[in-house]
Amino acid sequence: MDSDQLPETGLTRHRRLRDQGSLDRADLEAILDAGFVCHLGVVVEGRPLVVPTVYGRDERHLYVHGSVASRSLAGGTPVCVTVTHVDGLVLARSVFEHGVNYRSAVIHGEARKVTDPEEKLAGLRRLTEHATPGQWSYARQPSRKELAATTLLALSLDEASVKIRTGAPDDGDGPDAELGLWAGVLPLTSVWGAPVPDPSLPPETPIPSHIARREGARHG
Repeated sequence: MDSDQLPETGLTRHRRLRDQGSLDRADLEAILDAGFVCHLGVVVEGRPLVVPTVYGRDERHLYVHGSVASRSLAGGTPVCVTVTHVDGLVLARSVFEHGVNYRSAVIHGEARKVTDPEEKLAGLRRLTEHATPGQWSYARQPSRKELAATTLLALSLDEASVKIRTGAPDDGDGPDAELGLWAGVLPLTSVWGAPVPDPSLPPETPIPSHIARREGARHG
């Protein structure tokens, strides 16, 4: 199997809007790298539960974490994780043709509870560094007690569905083009703002460079 391509399975096969689908692993990785919040879907006591949570990744695994008391992090069960970025509204001449420019990834698999201490620490580091590069080395790292109170799940990236939509509305060459209505894309972007210090900080405490330099940078 080509390691640069995602396998097509019964769960990941694109049945609708196939032209927006991608099997390129690079597209999956780009979508994951552009964000840091995912939605974890799992069945708990016979009912579906979807939980927003931060994540991190390495080349083959996605990591999510939480309290050992969390029902959604029991591990050993099938889960579904989604990551979505909205890049703009596609405003067509007819309501029916309206849409969204987006990038999305849906990852399927069985979540594995990480028990090896070294892998657990490495996974938590990747999770921290994914959201805020440089923070793992700057902040105090977790104690044994904190590690014991934390559950880390690993999910293989081998079974994933990727879809991407870009561009203008699709009705520019249809009958509605004669209506004389405006149509196009309303882009949506997110930008990091100025860091806001904890009110309890001594006023002379400097903002670390790895945080300060993100101000004004585009997210996603």
